[in-house]
Amino acid sequence: MSRDGRDGDTGWVGYDKPSEPPAVAQAPHTPDTAGTPMAPDLDPNPQEQRVATTDPAWLRDDTAQGAAASGETASDTASHTASERTSETAAAPAGATGSASPKNRHADEEPVGGLAVLGAALKEFVIVVGMALVLSFVVKTWLLQAFYIPSGSMENTLVLNDRVIVSKLTPRPIDLKRGDIIVFADPGHWLDATTPVKRGPLGTVVSDALTFVGLLPDNSENHLIKRVIGLPGDHVVCCDEGGRITINGTAIKEPYLKPGDAASEQNFDITVPSGKVWVMGDHRSNSADSRAHDAPANDGSQGSVDESLIVGRAVALVWPLDHLTWLSNPTSTFATVPAPAAAGSTRTPAKPSGGPTTGGSGGGEIGGTDAPTGGG
Repeated sequence: MSRDGRDGDTGWVGYDKPSEPPAVAQAPHTPDTAGTPMAPDLDPNPQEQRVATTDPAWLRDDTAQGAAASGETASDTASHTASERTSETAAAPAGATGSASPKNRHADEEPVGGLAVLGAALKEFVIVVGMALVLSFVVKTWLLQAFYIPSGSMENTLVLNDRVIVSKLTPRPIDLKRGDIIVFADPGHWLDATTPVKRGPLGTVVSDALTFVGLLPDNSENHLIKRVIGLPGDHVVCCDEGGRITINGTAIKEPYLKPGDAASEQNFDITVPSGKVWVMGDHRSNSADSRAHDAPANDGSQGSVDESLIVGRAVALVWPLDHLTWLSNPTSTFATVPAPAAAGSTRTPAKPSGGPTTGGSGGGEIGGTDAPTGGG
């Protein structure tokens, strides 16, 4: 081989080789004398063969010859190649991510810091609170409502500061029953004026908002809580020879009365008007109920409560926890009371005396305070 890279008639070799390698003569494919086929011909497309071959023998030979011609050793060639790679790396612009792995690229795309996480958590919190408030408002408006007891007119069934849950499904679509404990709006002047609780501006806003959605009971004190004794058409009289109230001619035994209280300290004889109910407190000597508001007619027309004023039926006592209980209906008390149409009784009008009719003990008007409740 000559020093300028020429090798006889084989063409250019080494670093100045032409784009195409010298053609290689291919032997025809003929079977050997033993009948065993010889190796197949090489790929007829030399370009594809070169692409598939990582380091062809002719390239290795040419490279070695070129290195020998230039006086470089194998170690010099390796050093030169490594130097070129180092230079290329140093020449890459700062911050280039073209050679970064997919994992590193995803890491670079992740938000920096905790602001994004905090924002997502705050958004989720607002959504949860909003849904809770909406649900609470829906429940309060159409299903259940909380009330508190600020007086003792329903002792010992309910005492001061008890909290009760009222079902708004009664009286519609569920009918009222005798013995149900109901909450109703003031029919008119049953309650004395009260001094509103003083709060600061912020406390007022928070309290009103929580009351509106039903998370706090209302302190407006414009509702009352009593027990239903007479339904529309019932003839209710007090008292028989045993000191018991009779409904449609049937005497009832009332186990829910506060111990020591009589069925009533005043006599009355009324018929409940259509669309109204006759109500009384369990603490009969300390309850300004239907009896105290029936004058001057004393026939049930003024003391009875219109059904349209009824908020619902108290179903559970929920606070304090040691008072937790269901407020069930004393069905046995009224089980034998006939319906008004079957009673066949007529009302005996009470003699007006300028006030509620009194019993033999000389009792006058019922004293004490009524039982306003707060509604939530």
